[in-house]
Amino acid sequence: MPGKQGLYDPALEKDSCGVGFVAHIKGEASHQIVLDADHILQRMVHRGGCGCEANTGDGAGILTSLPYDFLSRVASQDLGVELPDKGRFAAGNVFLPVNQDSRAHCKKIVEQIIAEQGQTFLGWRLLPIDTDGADVGPTARQSQPHMEQLFIAAADGIEGDAFERQLYMIRKRSTHALRGDENIEQSKLFYICSLSTKVIIYKGMLTAHQVMAFYPDLHAEDFTAHLAMVHSRFSTNTFPSWDRAQPNRFMSHNGEINTLPCSFDIKRYGSCLGFCFYRFK
Repeated sequence: MPGKQGLYDPALEKDSCGVGFVAHIKGEASHQIVLDADHILQRMVHRGGCGCEANTGDGAGILTSLPYDFLSRVASQDLGVELPDKGRFAAGNVFLPVNQDSRAHCKKIVEQIIAEQGQTFLGWRLLPIDTDGADVGPTARQSQPHMEQLFIAAADGIEGDAFERQLYMIRKRSTHALRGDENIEQSKLFYICSLSTKVIIYKGMLTAHQVMAFYPDLHAEDFTAHLAMVHSRFSTNTFPSWDRAQPNRFMSHNGEINTLPCSFDIKRYGSCLGFCFYRFK
């Protein structure tokens, strides 16, 4: 260890998850933002964890602003659907059971809840993945869910935060209806990574090096974003799983907030938060 110098004190040396954030200050979207975020993520491989298999990670992923041009193209190509204008539709990646019957049931319930909330179901897109190309380890493969991308259009007269609230209800109602149903085989594999008009998340039980290789979508030149957040997880308090991978839907946290002492002066700084949070407007 180097000696105590400047702001560094070897007595305070600790290890925890890695979190990174990159954004264009003027909100201009580009594919370079995605590449820069991946550059950050791969430099945080020492912050993540893996099992006895070096190619089975505790979890890693990327959150980006919604790539409208990319989604419009793939929805047209793969589903034959023309997406509404920006802000009038939502997209999200969904983990589903591998069992075909269970998966079909989960999708049916989600579509039913979308209709009950007065919104329009547009379609499911099979999410391209490359398990072999990413060299995903045996343990992660054994628990890997089926993955699809969900598209929803807003009802007439609904937009902005009102539409986001409906998406929240769809996600929460679906989760409560399906993950807790013991009659559905592999019900715990059901998980909505994100469902929003603003952001989308690609994540999994991966290492930092595997995220871009696992999700071919992220290599598309028209997959553009004005912001991206990445996370490489080190699971100190919970076992790793596909749904526990980060980022979460609007934030990342370092995993140590409940185990490390706080040395901040609360009166001076107001609060001490052990996570990186961004409110997307």
